[in-house]
Amino acid sequence: MPTSPDRTTAPAPTAYPSPSPTVRPSPTTPAPTSTTPSVPLPDPWTTVGEWAGLDVEAFDTDRAVVALTFDGGASDAALASILGTLREEGVPATFFVTGDFARAYPGGVTAIARAGHPVGNHSDTHVSFPDSTNAEIHDELVRADGAISALTGRATAPLFRFPFGDRTPLDIEVVNDEGYVPIRWTVDTLGWQGTSGGITTDVVRDRVRDTARPGQVVLMHVGAHPEDGSTLDADALPGMIADLRALGYGFTTVPRLLAEGR
Repeated sequence: MPTSPDRTTAPAPTAYPSPSPTVRPSPTTPAPTSTTPSVPLPDPWTTVGEWAGLDVEAFDTDRAVVALTFDGGASDAALASILGTLREEGVPATFFVTGDFARAYPGGVTAIARAGHPVGNHSDTHVSFPDSTNAEIHDELVRADGAISALTGRATAPLFRFPFGDRTPLDIEVVNDEGYVPIRWTVDTLGWQGTSGGITTDVVRDRVRDTARPGQVVLMHVGAHPEDGSTLDADALPGMIADLRALGYGFTTVPRLLAEGR
């Protein structure tokens, strides 16, 4: 998965869409605003509790809601488009970014937070946790949180996603001890594989629509494919939202689902 930031060139400034407090809300979730999170963040916002030992793939809920999630590690090429679509559609989402991403694209992380979307920890440098020591994992989490929270004004805990999705039971335990609940996914759109990998916007939409279920967690990315430059997740997003709404689904965030419990 192409998620290593490019350290050879300075990123060009990106014009991110301004948050709007008047976007059309989803039937089941409040629209994001420019100054407050799109959902309340009640206790146990920083408590692992009943989620200990899990890398959560989906949430057990009777509500017809889906959690759209986006990872940021390589580039912000599609972030402005994604934020624009979410704003226009009144859809909340959850983002997981690395410390490297926050340092490379501070304006992007600030724009995510100002639009009201929760921002979680995706490690500092996108290393493999199974190949890291407990101390190294601790440092990765602390450094990433410092970089991200300085921009969002909120600690990243308990939101965490493993780099590459790689983990062992011990890695989950170490992450839990740091106050984080690992969030995996129900479906990976595979948009990150790009057009050169044989993926199209139709494939992205089909994968999400065909696996739709209450509590579904959708994995997408905010960067472009490093070789073909495609941004399939961003391109497919408006149609994906329309598909899910046609099936009767609304949208929520990972913090809201965590607060509702297992």
